[in-house]
Amino acid sequence: MAIPVLLLAALLGLCLGSFLNVVITRLPVMLMRRWRAEARAALALPDETPPRFNLATPPSLCPACEAPIRWHDNVPLLGWLKRRGRCATCRARISVQYPAVELAGGALAVAAVALYGVGWQAGFILAACLALLAMAVIDLRTQLLPDALTLPLLWAGLLYQLLFQPAMLAPAVIGAMAGYLVLWSLYWLFRLVTGKEGMGYGDFKLLAALGAWLGWSLLPLVLMLAAGFGALVGLALQANPRRRGLPMPFGPFLAMAGWAGLLAGNELMATYLRIMT
Repeated sequence: MAIPVLLLAALLGLCLGSFLNVVITRLPVMLMRRWRAEARAALALPDETPPRFNLATPPSLCPACEAPIRWHDNVPLLGWLKRRGRCATCRARISVQYPAVELAGGALAVAAVALYGVGWQAGFILAACLALLAMAVIDLRTQLLPDALTLPLLWAGLLYQLLFQPAMLAPAVIGAMAGYLVLWSLYWLFRLVTGKEGMGYGDFKLLAALGAWLGWSLLPLVLMLAAGFGALVGLALQANPRRRGLPMPFGPFLAMAGWAGLLAGNELMATYLRIMT
């Protein structure tokens, strides 16, 4: 793959990562406002008229002082570096999440183009990887995996198979059903044994979406990778007394396993089979 093409892919990924930061910070707030409005309507309480809030309105503001962020400070990665991670107005720290998500978007775009070339197939794979990135960070921040992201990802996976790998459509449908049922069964088994909830329904839907993209045969590998990533992070957190005992979302580890499956699933499965045989 030519270097200029990869550089353009990286630039596109940085810009898409910047948009993902908007989704990550605003979508949970939008959902909470909608749920609040539905609850008030169910209780016959007077309607609230909060300021308009969506992915486009209001413009980007500093989280601390709510000063508008100028366009040149909103340039992906460079704006954060130029201000050294601080607001230009109040000098409050701006979370490292913003450049990290932008860099991740750039890296995922380069990987998708390098592996799948320039075309619609790479676009579908990149969109899936970016959706996983958004869900991973939202789950870390809020322990929420919104249906607004998990369900479109599932249907997009089936559409991907129909357009690019028709022979995989049946395994993808089975993968979607199996992905949901596996975690649903584990959830209820854990709840019956311990009386506690070990994960949320969003995790079921996310694994169902990964089953649609990867097919049922890769689901054991996805679960193994996700559990392995989770175990490593869990052990690291246990070493920190302040983090010990805190709930740990499973969505980010499913997202990491999903990236591995989307970008190197066949190679990983071949390696796994060589090790096991």
